Amino acid sequence: MPEVKITIGSREFEVSCQEGEDHFLHSAAALLDAEASVLSSQIGRMPEARMLLMAGLMLADKTAGLEERLAQANEKSKAQEQLIAELRDRPAVTEPVAVIPQQIFETMAELAARAEALAEEVEEKMNA
Repeated sequence: MPEVKITIGSREFEVSCQEGEDHFLHSAAALLDAEASVLSSQIGRMPEARMLLMAGLMLADKTAGLEERLAQANEKSKAQEQLIAELRDRPAVTEPVAVIPQQIFETMAELAARAEALAEEVEEKMNA
């Protein structure tokens, strides 16, 4: 098992890992170091065990938040998939259905009435 040196909160640690997994360990250590650095800048020097505990708790809190958001996204995705399935199962509309607002019907009726009135007026002038 290879021994790997990692730095967390300006302190070096030597840890073991499985062969070929050292890059995962370095990545995890970088996350923990970022949290420890925040703690060090806010609180200052503290005992190693407390720093690691607090940094781990901060990461756990972030992870819990991400897991909750992931669960919500999965629920939303399931609802969207269900809606898509329902839309696919609907019968296809073979003819377009025109939806004409009532206001257009009223305007067209008014134009027709005006046209008839003008036609009557023209007829009267031609007959006179």
